[in-house]
Amino acid sequence: MAHTWDPARYLAFADERGRPFVDLLARVGATAPQTVVDLGCGPGNLTSLLADRWPDATVVGVDSSPEMIAAARDPRIRFEVGDLRSWEGRADVLVSNATLQWVPGHLELLPRLVSWVVPGGWLAFQVPGNFGEPSHTIRAELAAEEPYAAHTAGVAVPASHDPAGYLDALAGLGCRVDAWETTYLHVLTGPDPVFTWVSGTGARPTLQALPDDLRPAFEVEFRRRLAAAYPEHPYGVVLPFRRIFVVAEVAA
Repeated sequence: MAHTWDPARYLAFADERGRPFVDLLARVGATAPQTVVDLGCGPGNLTSLLADRWPDATVVGVDSSPEMIAAARDPRIRFEVGDLRSWEGRADVLVSNATLQWVPGHLELLPRLVSWVVPGGWLAFQVPGNFGEPSHTIRAELAAEEPYAAHTAGVAVPASHDPAGYLDALAGLGCRVDAWETTYLHVLTGPDPVFTWVSGTGARPTLQALPDDLRPAFEVEFRRRLAAAYPEHPYGVVLPFRRIFVVAEVAA
């Protein structure tokens, strides 16, 4: 079953989700790019930061979700539906934020991404690196139990590599590479905030794969286990979130 994205649910905790993009962008050294492309732009709220930084550039946002593109609203940006695996074009700055983790074997895609960047241009991306955390392992364990396993087998799940893996791959393509990781401690509030977070991203394909008569019980148990793993403090619920960042300057 192909899953779909919900822009409103995705934008819950938009500030926390947006911080890695800001940190990534700060390390891109482009001064006056002509074309800036955001592959996997989602609802376009962060793509607007590209237009803010480089107001004279042509800024393009590409996403495979029609729902996300329909929600994108910025007249300075050309938004289009497209798959980054088959998209073709040229860019002085090519950005991909929290998207490549959904592309199986995306290390093999890096030469293609680099080929789209003009000589002397920049490729920048970040991906989650927290797939060993309870927010993911609990979902996987519960989905493997009966009566859910028959419906969730083969469902899309995100995956990424350590910074060194990306560094090695891109340096081998002649790029000058800056790769690092950061663990954010997001303080979340509201009812079942970790469930709200993961149900908009990593857990969404699993939830959509379940039939209507099984999904409510799955969600109840998922919420219970997440609440036990992420206890509430007087100031909120702490969600540690590791992110992997890569900024590569393509050889001139």
